[in-house]
Amino acid sequence: MLFTDKLKYAKNLTNNEQRISEYIQANLSPVSEMSIQKLAAETYTSHSAIVRFAKKLDYEGYRPMRHAITEAAQQQISQLNDVDANFPFKPNDSAIDIAKNLSDLTINAVTRTLTQLDDESLSQAATRIIKAKRLFLFAIGDSQIRARSLQSKLVKLNKFAIIADEYSDEIWTAANLNEDDLAIFLSYTGDGTSRLKVVKFLKKNHVPTLLLTGNPESKLVTYATQTIAITQDEYNVMKVSTFASQIAFEYLLDTIFAIVYSRSYQQNLISMKNNYDQITRNHILDKAHNHD
Repeated sequence: MLFTDKLKYAKNLTNNEQRISEYIQANLSPVSEMSIQKLAAETYTSHSAIVRFAKKLDYEGYRPMRHAITEAAQQQISQLNDVDANFPFKPNDSAIDIAKNLSDLTINAVTRTLTQLDDESLSQAATRIIKAKRLFLFAIGDSQIRARSLQSKLVKLNKFAIIADEYSDEIWTAANLNEDDLAIFLSYTGDGTSRLKVVKFLKKNHVPTLLLTGNPESKLVTYATQTIAITQDEYNVMKVSTFASQIAFEYLLDTIFAIVYSRSYQQNLISMKNNYDQITRNHILDKAHNHD
């Protein structure tokens, strides 16, 4: 989780700790170069209060927390235009201004996602997909579009994923899963009692689950076998569209697919060439389809 998100989701802060949090949020760059004594003076707190605050954010002490603050400050500086993910354009913006804002939003969303990923989690997710005999994608709305994109890519690797929610049959689908399968959940908000019931049911039946979400506080996290949480500065409801969250999901799923592909790179290339030769030899690949 990003340092700024840890500040946002921090709970049970004392008055002193809340003051430290607010000061750091407003002064990321200066704090990245401050000693603990200087920060204590600036926040009218103490050395021990800052250490306790750092530990509440899961850091061993001030030094590792300051390292995270330095990274957050660098990310803030390297951002392009500070585009509002919820309302990335204004009524009087020109067409090219809107295009520029959405370009910056896309780059920022991908960069923000990348900073929250780690090698171990990505490798584990890829391994789960490779080992699963059957894949089931649980996603609705815009997230289902991202799921269908992954479904389409996996076909090229001779892996056929099923959209579990396609005909509102996710309950019956879940009832037929077993421990050799993998259920992948795409839910940016991580809300919904019906979704929670399904994940609980699958855990009870020892079915592996991979949760991709933008909400590290989601109740689904407790029951999922593995969770990859990627937060964006996007509201749940009040927004023009799900730009940032869906950009993040698309990038994450493309990354996981690429890792899966790379595990058997030569074999996949040979298989693709053989399939291509076969469909062209039998004249079932026309030019229009080839360029879609």
